[in-house]
Amino acid sequence: MKKILLVGSGAREVAIARKIKTSRHDSALFCASPTKNPHISSLCEEYFCVSLSNNKEIVGIAKSSGADFVVVGPENPLEDGLVDDIEKEGIPCVAPKKSVAKIETSKSFARKILDGCYKEKNPKRKEFNSTKGVESFLRELNENYVVKHDGLMGGKGVKISGEHLCSIEDALSFCKEIINTGGSFLVEEKLVGEEFSLMSFCDGESCAHMPVVQDHKRAFEGDVGPNTGGMGTYSFENHSLPFLFEEEVLDAQKTNELVLKELKNITGEKFKGILYGGFMATKSGVKVIEYNARLGDPEAMNVLAVLKTDFIDVCDHIINETLSLLPVDFERAATVCKYAVPSGYPGSPEKNFKISYTDTGDQSLFFAAVKEAGGEVFATGSRTAAYIGIEKTVEEAERVAEAGIQSVSGKLFHRKDIGTRGLIQKRIDNMKKVRQ
Repeated sequence: MKKILLVGSGAREVAIARKIKTSRHDSALFCASPTKNPHISSLCEEYFCVSLSNNKEIVGIAKSSGADFVVVGPENPLEDGLVDDIEKEGIPCVAPKKSVAKIETSKSFARKILDGCYKEKNPKRKEFNSTKGVESFLRELNENYVVKHDGLMGGKGVKISGEHLCSIEDALSFCKEIINTGGSFLVEEKLVGEEFSLMSFCDGESCAHMPVVQDHKRAFEGDVGPNTGGMGTYSFENHSLPFLFEEEVLDAQKTNELVLKELKNITGEKFKGILYGGFMATKSGVKVIEYNARLGDPEAMNVLAVLKTDFIDVCDHIINETLSLLPVDFERAATVCKYAVPSGYPGSPEKNFKISYTDTGDQSLFFAAVKEAGGEVFATGSRTAAYIGIEKTVEEAERVAEAGIQSVSGKLFHRKDIGTRGLIQKRIDNMKKVRQ
C-alpha cells in the first residue's frame, strides 16, 4: 500500500487527492493544511491542521504517517524549503527543492534562466530596487510596459499599462508600493497577443507535457477588473487552442525542456515536479510571461480531469527519474472550469458566510477556500469553489460547467463568459489582428 502525504487544501489539492484515490494502486492518503477541506478529508486516513509555514511539523507528519512520498500543491511551502527539509529525512517529494522552485519565487531569476537557454523568449526588461531610472525606461518602452513584483504575490503582483496603470504616475506609485514592502521589481516590455499555459511533469531530466490551457485572470466578464488567482480555464479536445499554430505549441514544449536543463546547469539541482510555463503568443513568436513551479489552479482541474495515465505511476516515475519510460496520455476531451468567488473578491471579499450546494457525487465540484463547521460549509474569503465540465467539445463542456457552478449559492459570483463561443472567438480574432 502506498502512503502519500498531500500538502495544501485548495481546489487544486482536491483534484490531486481524487486522482490518487482513483489510482489502480491501493493508497492511504494523509493531508496537512491549515483548514479542513471536506472534499479532501473524505478521502483521507487522517487530516492534520497545521500552518503551511511550519516545516518542522509537516516533516514530523510525513515521518509519523510513514509517507512513501509527499505531494506539495501550493507555492509558498516551496519557497520556504519544505521539500528540502522533507527529503533530508529520506522521504521523496513530487515537488521541487527551494533552489529550483526559485523559477517561480523570483521573476528576475526566471528571466536569467531563460537568458541562458532560450534568450529569444524574454521580453526587453530591467530590474529595479528604487525608482531611479524607472521613468526613463518606461518612456523608452513607449509606455507599453508591465511592472512585476519580484516575488510571490498570489497572482496579484503584476500591473500592466493601459489596463491597471493608466499613466507613468500610476506606474511610479505602484513601484513605490513595492519598494515600501522591501521588495524589488522588474519593468518589462508589454507583450501583445494571447496568453496560454503549458504544464509539464518533470523528473529532472525529461518532460511529459500536458494539454495547453487558457486561464482568465481578470475578475469580471469581458476580461475587465483586477487580476485574481484565476477565475476559470478551458482546454480543447486536441490539447491545443484555436488561436495557436502547432509549431507554437511545440515551441512552448521546447522552452520547458530547455528551462528544465538550464535549472540543473545553473543550480546543480534537478527540478522534480511540475513546471508551469505561462506563455504569450505574439506576432514575433511565443514569449514567456512567467514560470510557476507547481500545478496551476484552476489549470490542475482541466489537465488532471483528462489524465489517462495512473497519477501514482506518474509520481513514481518522477521520483525515480524514469519519466521518459512512461507513456503519459490524456483523453481527447474538452474541459471548462469556472470558479465561484466571494462578493468583493479580490479586493474586499466577503468572509465566513455559509454556502449551499448540490452534491451530485460526480466529482465535478471542487471546494477551495472553505472550512467545515457543524456539518455546514463556509467560504473563508478567497476563491470558494470550482466546477468542471468535461465533454467532447468546449461548447458542451461550458454548458455543463455553467449549470454546475450555478448550483453553488451564497454571497458569490462567477464569470459566465469563460469557455463561451463568443469569448473564444474574441481570442481568435485578436490573434489574427496581432499577426497582421
